[in-house]
Amino acid sequence: MTRTAKTVTIISLCLAAVLAAFVYFKFYFVFGEGVKAGELNYLVRKGYVFKTYEGKMIQTGFRGQKAGTIQSYEFEFSVENKELAERLMRSSGKALELHYREYLGALPWRGFSKFVVDSIVSVNDDIDVGRL
Repeated sequence: MTRTAKTVTIISLCLAAVLAAFVYFKFYFVFGEGVKAGELNYLVRKGYVFKTYEGKMIQTGFRGQKAGTIQSYEFEFSVENKELAERLMRSSGKALELHYREYLGALPWRGFSKFVVDSIVSVNDDIDVGRL
């Protein structure tokens, strides 16, 4: 093997390793995990090529800039597990606590969102509107 061929091979291997590291950290590295609580607005299965489960949860809270104002937050997420998605569909309109993983990028077969719900922590059927 000539010196030029060795140099090209080493550079190609280094570029492939950098590309593999980038893809791993962008799409497979779990950046964060947590629990979100709120009322499940909807969960739908959609997509052109990859059918994924996409949902939205409404969270309510107080805003600190203006005293006494209430602002709702929307948490948009994807679900990979079909059984979990079916349980969530039956819980639409209920107060839920959902455990999620956050990635740095979304993959088409995993869903449109970089937030992926992997479990239900709790379901509360009684929604106290005065408390929200």
